[in-house]
Amino acid sequence: MTSTDSAQQPAQQPTAKAPAKDPWDLPDVSGLVVGVLGGTGPQGKGLAYRLAKAGQKVIIGSRAADRARGVAGELGHGVEGADNAETARRSDIVIVAVPWDGHGKTLESLREELAGKLVVDCVNPLGFDKKGAYALKPEEGSAAEQAAALLPDSRVTAAFHHLSAVLLEDPEIEEIDTDVMVLGEERADVEIVQALAGRIPGMRGIFAGRLRNAHQVESLVANLISVNRRYKAHAGIRMTDV
Repeated sequence: MTSTDSAQQPAQQPTAKAPAKDPWDLPDVSGLVVGVLGGTGPQGKGLAYRLAKAGQKVIIGSRAADRARGVAGELGHGVEGADNAETARRSDIVIVAVPWDGHGKTLESLREELAGKLVVDCVNPLGFDKKGAYALKPEEGSAAEQAAALLPDSRVTAAFHHLSAVLLEDPEIEEIDTDVMVLGEERADVEIVQALAGRIPGMRGIFAGRLRNAHQVESLVANLISVNRRYKAHAGIRMTDV
């Protein structure tokens, strides 16, 4: 190529950067089926009630299917009850709200049913003594990281740790003024959980880091318990400037 040919070549324009994705541009999750393992306990039952009331299809799970169906009938809003395995199989998103002492065994027994599912762990490893609640440190680092280790074929996130079961279950309360901290490895999965939280009036789902940061989020519940006892409240978390 001669210098003349070279001079006639058009100058290359720099590639324009794609605009940054709006963090509040969240997916439509209204058609997804939500299963709640431990859905007969206070936190699981409250979450199931709020999501179903917002129009989500919800199935609550328990070790005993009859117990789950009985609680589902009490909740109304189309909530169904089943044993934990059937709940996992039939759901697109599975919220884990079981007691900490049964967390590992429950998830290990459901590894096959939870394969390919989006799992949302909301379990808080806590101990209690005369001084009140205190955080426990699981060997894996957190309940969410334990879930990820036990469910290698699932997409594990963490959320819904700081919600008051009393407020969730109270039918007289229309809105719950709180933010939900959501943690996970994949942005798409985190955004689905953020959108799910946003279905409940008054709530926002906010990205709060990867699963390696779940321990301090789970542990914060011990502080909230102390706040609630001192002030006779049902405190939650609200992020400023977001």
